[in-house]
Amino acid sequence: MPLSDGNKIPDARPLVLHVVFRFDTGGLENGIVNLINAMPEQAYRHAVLALTTVSGFRDRVKRKDTQFVALNKPPGHGYKQYPAMWRQLRLLKPAVVHTRNLGPLEMQVVAAAAGGARRIHGEHGRDINDVDGSNLRHQVARRIYAPFVHRYVALSKDLQRYLVDKTGIAPSRIEQIYNGVDTSRFLPRAATDAGGAPDWPFNPRDHWVVGCVGRMQQVKSPTLLAKAFIQAVGLKPELRTRWRLVMVGDGPLRQEVQSLLNQAGVGAMAWLPGDRADVPALMPRMQCFVVPSLSEGISNTILEAMASGLPVVATDVGGNAELVQAGRTGELVPTQDVDALAHALLQMHANPERALAMGDEGRREVEYRFSLQAMVGAYQALYDR
Repeated sequence: MPLSDGNKIPDARPLVLHVVFRFDTGGLENGIVNLINAMPEQAYRHAVLALTTVSGFRDRVKRKDTQFVALNKPPGHGYKQYPAMWRQLRLLKPAVVHTRNLGPLEMQVVAAAAGGARRIHGEHGRDINDVDGSNLRHQVARRIYAPFVHRYVALSKDLQRYLVDKTGIAPSRIEQIYNGVDTSRFLPRAATDAGGAPDWPFNPRDHWVVGCVGRMQQVKSPTLLAKAFIQAVGLKPELRTRWRLVMVGDGPLRQEVQSLLNQAGVGAMAWLPGDRADVPALMPRMQCFVVPSLSEGISNTILEAMASGLPVVATDVGGNAELVQAGRTGELVPTQDVDALAHALLQMHANPERALAMGDEGRREVEYRFSLQAMVGAYQALYDR
């Protein structure tokens, strides 16, 4: 309740400040949303600081006590934002500063100078400039900032190995924490009866739907899926009446993907609705889920698809092989290999009972290994320490 001088009683809960380059639609940001929404309110308060912008994606955070700050950083090195970052740190007084990926890593310097907070850095995945972790400039940058970081979080064992082998971080400084998925929100078709999504354009009785969800940008390689779909239908023209393609997400390659499909004469067989807030209602309507990325950390969409009871075909990059067990919960294919992806889709369609069994096993796998509760518990324990 307000004090007589107009000030409010200070909130005794410690504050975690999540620092990102941009807070917009994406797997990294979705992980932060899940963490904030699911962590017990009595444990920690949260704030999100974006070096550039905060989009309407912030509305997915349900906790009303969460603060959002955008520094509107221009292109280039972020040293000009150091004073603004310093002021926010002095104002917010976080107990933990948690940066994520390379973009905001330099803000660990400011956090160290401001003092008072424990400093964590998370590695979530790689961008198009370093899909395999071989970029020496990125490795050197991480080494430079390493003395300012108290603790690292690697979302996959692949990223953990990268930090140790390429960046020289001591294994004792690294926690490996997988993303978690809300298994009460993402459910198989039988549990949801595929309700919602009134604008879904395909008939579940007549159509076999290949789907994906992700940003339409180069590192996610949506053109690979479009080309594989075109090739598979070309090899089996009889599939034109049955096969359909759904690609949810927006980005700079969306128009290129649509043009590829149109030029191949399969545009009417595809639905590219852009960003959607109802992904849990869309996934159970698919029969096969594809992740065609050039690079991944731990893919939220793979976990969501598995929770939705879908077999997954993913490129064998990053942490994908830690999620998809080939022949058991889906299949792995080489990256940028149109032939291999087209063949995997044809095999999935040709063996519907096996595909269903893979989906069932994937659901069991996320319940056992990748629950939201396990992820939240791991982060809360780390913050507590």
